Amino acid sequence: MALPLDGITVVSLEHAIAAPFCTRQLADLGARVIKIERPGSGDFARAYDQRVLGQSSHFVWVNRSKESLALDLKHPAAGEVMARLLARADVLVQNLAPGAAARLGLDAASLMPRHPGLIVCDISGYGEDGPYRDKKAYDLLIQSEAGFLSVTGTAGEAAKSGNSIADIAAGMYAYSNILAALLQRAKTGRGSHIDVSMLESLAEWMGFPMYYAFDGATPPQRNGAAHATIYPYGPFGVGDGGTVMFGIQNEREWEAFCHTVLQSAATHADPRFCGNAQRHANREALQARIDEVFATLTTPALIERLDQARIANARVNDMAGLWAHPQLQARERWRQVQTPAGPIPALLPPGRQSAFSPRMDPIPSVGQHTDTILAELGIDPAILQTQGGRPCAQHP
Repeated sequence: MALPLDGITVVSLEHAIAAPFCTRQLADLGARVIKIERPGSGDFARAYDQRVLGQSSHFVWVNRSKESLALDLKHPAAGEVMARLLARADVLVQNLAPGAAARLGLDAASLMPRHPGLIVCDISGYGEDGPYRDKKAYDLLIQSEAGFLSVTGTAGEAAKSGNSIADIAAGMYAYSNILAALLQRAKTGRGSHIDVSMLESLAEWMGFPMYYAFDGATPPQRNGAAHATIYPYGPFGVGDGGTVMFGIQNEREWEAFCHTVLQSAATHADPRFCGNAQRHANREALQARIDEVFATLTTPALIERLDQARIANARVNDMAGLWAHPQLQARERWRQVQTPAGPIPALLPPGRQSAFSPRMDPIPSVGQHTDTILAELGIDPAILQTQGGRPCAQHP
C-alpha cells in the first residue's frame, strides 16, 4: 500500500527526543529516515535507561522505521558522505547544540544555495537569533522558561510534566512545518528553511494561562490535578478508596450533577454555586458537600451516576492501566515492532486512516545500515576507518 511520504528521504542529525519524535512521524508516513549517529555509542538517548528488553524507553519510543548511519561528523571523509547524502535528500533535520551545524557547514545558509529543493529544519531551544540564541536547552529548562511550572503542581510546590512536553511540542511543530514545506515545494519547486524553537512551541501551548493573566491579571493558581479555573473539575476521592476524575463544563451539566449525582436539589439552588465563577470562589464549601456524598459511594457506583448524568469522567489510571486500557484493545491500536533485543508492543500513530496503514518497521542498532547506505552513495566504508578518524567522537 502506498504511503503519503513514499519517495521522500530525510537525513537527520538528531538526538534525544524533539528531532527524533519529528522524524519518526515522517517515517510513519513512509519517508526514508537516515539517522546519523555517533560511531559506537550512537544517540545518547540509547543510554537513558534499560527498561525495554535492556534498551532505553525513550529511544524505542521515537526511533522505529529508521536507518542508522554511524558517522563521526568530524572525520575527514564525513563531508563527502554528507554531500552525497544531501544531494539525494528532500529534508535535513537537526537538533545539534547551538551553532554546531553552522560550524560543520550543515546550516541552511550553506546548504540551500547548493540544494535549492532541500528543506532544512533546525530545532533548538530558543531559535536562531535573539539574546537566548546560544543557550543550551533541555526539556525541563524550557518548561521553566515557558511558565509551565508556574501553573503546574500544587499551591506549595511546582511540578514538571511527567513526560517531555517541550520536546514533544517542538517535534510536533517541526513535523507539521515539514509537511507544509513539502506541499509548498510541490507548488514552487523550491525548498525552505524551518526554524523551530522549543520555547515558542511550548509558549503556544500556554495560550490559555497567558490570556487568563492578560494585562497584569492574576494568573491561574497551581491546583494539583484539579482545574485551576473551573470547579468542580479534577480528582475526587470515593468511599471505597478509589479516585474519579470528572469535570463540569456548563450549567446544564451542573444541574444534572446536582440532581443525578449528588441527588441534592438544595445544592443546585444554593446561590453560592450559581455559575462557574461562584463555584470557583466557594470551592471549599462545595467540595465539602461533594465529599460527603462521595464517601457513601463506590467507584463503579459513582461512575454509573456520572454516566447517567452525562458528565464527562475518567478513572485515574497508572501506566499498568494504560497498557491494559480496554479502549486501546477494542480499537486494535497495538502492533509489534522489532528491536535489536526482540519484539515489543507499540501503539499505532494517532489518527485511523482509511487510505493507508502507517509504517511500523524495526528500531535500528547503531550503524546497522552504514555499509548499505555508503554503498548506495558509491563510497567505500573503509575510508571511515582511515585518515585519523575517531570512532567514538562526539557530535559538537
